[in-house]
Amino acid sequence: MTDATAPITQDVITIPRKLPEGGRTNLVGLTRDQLRDALIAAGTPEKQAKMRVGQIWQWIYHFGLRDFAAMTNLAKDYRALLAEHFTIEVPEVVSRQISADGTRKYLVRIAGGHEVETVYIPEENRGTLCISSQVGCTLTCSFCHTGTQKLVRNLTAGEIVGQVMLARDDLGEWPVPGEPKDETRLVSNVVLMGMGEPLYNFDNVRDAMKVVMDGEGLTLSRRRITLSTSGVVPEIARAAEEIGCLLAVSFHATTDEVRDRLVPINKRWNIETLLNALREYPRLSNSERITFEYVMLKGVNDSDADARRLVKLIAGIPAKINLIPFNEWPGAPYERSDWERIEAFADIVYKAGYASPIRTPRGEDIMAACGQLKSATERARKSRAEIAAEAGL
Repeated sequence: MTDATAPITQDVITIPRKLPEGGRTNLVGLTRDQLRDALIAAGTPEKQAKMRVGQIWQWIYHFGLRDFAAMTNLAKDYRALLAEHFTIEVPEVVSRQISADGTRKYLVRIAGGHEVETVYIPEENRGTLCISSQVGCTLTCSFCHTGTQKLVRNLTAGEIVGQVMLARDDLGEWPVPGEPKDETRLVSNVVLMGMGEPLYNFDNVRDAMKVVMDGEGLTLSRRRITLSTSGVVPEIARAAEEIGCLLAVSFHATTDEVRDRLVPINKRWNIETLLNALREYPRLSNSERITFEYVMLKGVNDSDADARRLVKLIAGIPAKINLIPFNEWPGAPYERSDWERIEAFADIVYKAGYASPIRTPRGEDIMAACGQLKSATERARKSRAEIAAEAGL
C-alpha cells in the first residue's frame, strides 16, 4: 500500500500484449458450465470434466496462475492439451497512477486496442475495486466525464473478471501454493460503477459476477458486490434474480425536468416508472437496501426543497442515500455544491430516517473519482460550451 503523503506516481508497465494464437480460447470469464463444455470439446472425457473444471478453476481464480505448465496436479500430457487449445489472459495494464490518498487508477487495454479505466480505493481493513463494463457509454449523463465519450463496445465477461485479477496482481494478493494463506482481503468489495451502464451489457456482467462470486475462486460474496444502474427499468428485476448482488441507482434529481437533463435515460423511464420498479425489486429488504446515488450540483439539485422531495419520493423503499460531492473534470458544466449546503441536505435526509453518508472524494488528483473516468484513447476534449449545450444549460 502507498503512503498517503506520497506524491502522485505513474508507472508505464510495458507488458507485451498477448493475442490468442491459432484460435485458442481464453478461459478467463467462462462460467463453470462454459468451461466444462470447452474442456469436453477439446478432448477431455466427460466423466473427468467436472473434476478438471474444479482443478483448473482453483489454479486460475484461487492462485491466479496463468501458465498451464505450472498446474502440477494435472498430468503433463493433459497440460499440453490445455496449452494447445486455451489461453489464460487478463487485460493489459498500460499505466498505473497512484493518488496522494492511495487510490490506484489503471488504464487497461483490451482486445481491439480499446482502453478502459479501473480504480482501486484502499480503506482501513478493506478495499473497493471500481470496474468498468463498457468502453464508453450510451447514456450521456451531463455531469459524468464518461458520458462525453461515445460507446465503443461492451466488455466481455473475461475482460470484466480480468479487471479484478489484474488488481490482485498489482496488489500481490494471490496466495502461494503450499504456504499459509493470508486472510487479509485487499480487494474486499467490487462496485460496477466504472465506465458504462452494466445493465446494457447484462449477459456478460452476469457471467462475470458468477465467476467473481464463486466460492472456490475469487470468493467475493454477493453482498460485497454492488451494481450501479442509471435506471434500465426492464432489467432491474432480472438483475436481482440472475445476478443477486446489491443494487445502486444513479438518481441525482427529484423532478423529471432536472433528471431529463442530468440523466437522459429518464426520458425513456421517468422517475415514477423507475421508483415503481424499485418498489417491486425481488431482493428488497431492510438488510439489502437500495442505494440511491445523488451527485451534489451547485444550484441545480441541492436545495432544501430537493431534499424534502427526495425523501417523499422514496418513501417505503428500504434505502440509503449516498451524497456525492461533484468531482469536476475539464470542461464540466457544473460546480460542486458548497460543503455547508451538502451537510444541510444530508441533515434533512437523515432526520427523515434515511442514512445519508457524504462520500469522501478519492483520487481526484489523478481523475479517478466518481464521474471522472474516461479512457485516454477517447479523450478528444469537447469545449465547455459544447458540453453545456448538450446538457441543456
